[in-house]
Amino acid sequence: MNDQTDRVATSRRDLLRMIGVTAGASAMYQAMSTLGHAGESTYAGPPDLQGAPPGTSVLVLGAGIAGMTAAYELQKAGYKVQVLEFNNRAGGRNWSVRGGDSYTELGGERQDCQFDKDLYLNPGPWRIPYHHRGMLDLCRRLGVKLEPFVQVNHNAYLHNTEAFGGKPQRYRDVFFDYQGHVAELLAKAAHTSALDAEVSTEDKEWLLESLREWGTLDKDFRYVAGAHVSDRRGWKKARGGGLSARPTPSEVVSRHDILKSRLWAGIPNSFEYDMQTTIFQPVGGMGRVGEAFGRELGPIIKYQAKVTSITQDARGVTVMYDDLADGGAKKQAAAAWCVVTIPLPILGQIPMNVGPKLTTAIAAIPYASSIKVGLQFKRRFWEEDEQIYGGITYTNLPIGTIGYPNTDFQGRGKGVLLGCYIWGLAAMEFTSLTPEQRIQETLRQGARIHPQYPQEFDNGFAMAWHRSPFTMGCMGVWNDEARAEHYDNLCALDGRIVLAGEHASFMGGWQEGSVTSALDAIGRIHQRVVTQGSSKGAGA
Repeated sequence: MNDQTDRVATSRRDLLRMIGVTAGASAMYQAMSTLGHAGESTYAGPPDLQGAPPGTSVLVLGAGIAGMTAAYELQKAGYKVQVLEFNNRAGGRNWSVRGGDSYTELGGERQDCQFDKDLYLNPGPWRIPYHHRGMLDLCRRLGVKLEPFVQVNHNAYLHNTEAFGGKPQRYRDVFFDYQGHVAELLAKAAHTSALDAEVSTEDKEWLLESLREWGTLDKDFRYVAGAHVSDRRGWKKARGGGLSARPTPSEVVSRHDILKSRLWAGIPNSFEYDMQTTIFQPVGGMGRVGEAFGRELGPIIKYQAKVTSITQDARGVTVMYDDLADGGAKKQAAAAWCVVTIPLPILGQIPMNVGPKLTTAIAAIPYASSIKVGLQFKRRFWEEDEQIYGGITYTNLPIGTIGYPNTDFQGRGKGVLLGCYIWGLAAMEFTSLTPEQRIQETLRQGARIHPQYPQEFDNGFAMAWHRSPFTMGCMGVWNDEARAEHYDNLCALDGRIVLAGEHASFMGGWQEGSVTSALDAIGRIHQRVVTQGSSKGAGA
């Protein structure tokens, strides 16, 4: 469009659309909420579980975040609790892979992690937003120290194979050039009569003043190269001292090239409610939370217990399991009540005498496919060569995401990058590869952004969640129709059994969903126990 067409075509709807692309956090939040992946946490502190008859027993299936939250709070309230866990560790998807760890996926492929001491990959969750109050409070109560997680690094990259000759662009260059061009267009619209019916004279003055500041426009409301712009997007020749101190302003990328590149599509990631600062990570890896829970709960967790059936009657719940630590011996556990946090693709294969509504709900919710690959390099070249300290690079390559470590800045040793974080079809394609092939493909693609990859690579670890024997997927995936039909049925008490986990929340894929789901589940069990009384049940 030429300038005249811009002026004529601009309306309030266009104004809001342009602003929304760059600063539309609320719109993105609404979309994420509809899909069940965002929302304010309902956590308001530890639950009040007073008044249960002494010795009332509860069996918890799964020692992930949901299961251990339930067990932790129930035990503190005086319930008799036992936890059955398939793995030989606590945490479930809350897990950090470290040097010396071994993991065998479905199909028999085994990986022996060779990361150096203190280096790790979080194959599952890797961040805790500031408004996930349940997780933050649990970390405080369990003594898990936190540190900042860098979600947005203006010096990281945005990359599109079809833009700028496939050369990655600094996030700040794309962000500020896009913002500046949008501000210039809005200023042109405001200077015409096109908005007179929508914006008062006083509001127009404020709008123009705000656009000049927001978009770093010059006195004529143009977005052009200069010192004021370079103070945001960086300088071609940096400022210094002495006779060589004088800087050179950087060049602005044209509006056409910025729009055509589609690199702006990577900007709104940080606007999503769950991605807004401040974000935290546990010192030493996300798995520190699961490890702390495991120490706190101690012997009430029975590890290497593969559940094979769940049966309830009027008195309680009996669970049969194979004790993998005892050669697969058939054993049973029983209690008055049962909290089931087993991921749905696994739970759907276990015989369980519950009603048809719950059975149908379990079968109706698929789990997403996801891949994470950790790459250990001989040196931290992203810091030494490119001055990238933490944060995320986004690319249209199948690897999707490169995450830089937020610890040990300027360390002289090795470092582990998150080489890819993949969803959807690309994740399924990567899942079909062997772990070594996934690593090699991640290296091949990543080298288009960081050419240091081939020379500096040391070793790697590749997690394909659809091949995880304890989840068979990454997280539950809801749509509006499924929520309307199945969500309440999935969460409701069925006799003496109730489900909990991120799949039973409106915060799918987040640990906070697991926490709040677990608290809701045990709160309803407790209410039933107190109001109706409770026989201690089988095994009490």
